[in-house]
Amino acid sequence: MSNRTFRITVRGVFDGLTDDQRAALLADAADHDVLRAAFTREGSLTYDIAARSAFVFRFSDTGEEEEDILEATERAEAAARAWLTGRGYGFRNLRSSAEDLSQAPLSKRQRRAARAADA
Repeated sequence: MSNRTFRITVRGVFDGLTDDQRAALLADAADHDVLRAAFTREGSLTYDIAARSAFVFRFSDTGEEEEDILEATERAEAAARAWLTGRGYGFRNLRSSAEDLSQAPLSKRQRRAARAADA
């Protein structure tokens, strides 16, 4: 069996933040800038609380079967909830999307490299 890599994105909106919570998020904003975004096992959080209350977590997970993406998505959502509730941040509209990288189409460069390898 092959090992599949999944990329899970969990999106939501901060809700009911206190002034202190908003200030804490603003103070840590540089660490959560979109330019630092990455799909990681622990999850990478990005937001721009000064512009809008939306946030995005990016997770990377693996599985053996195509169906494992469902469990990986549930783990990612649970981790996002735990991070938010552990810090007392209210949130709403939590939704996720997941991609199995073994099913992703090859880019033009990857197709060229594959043809060169076959030649």
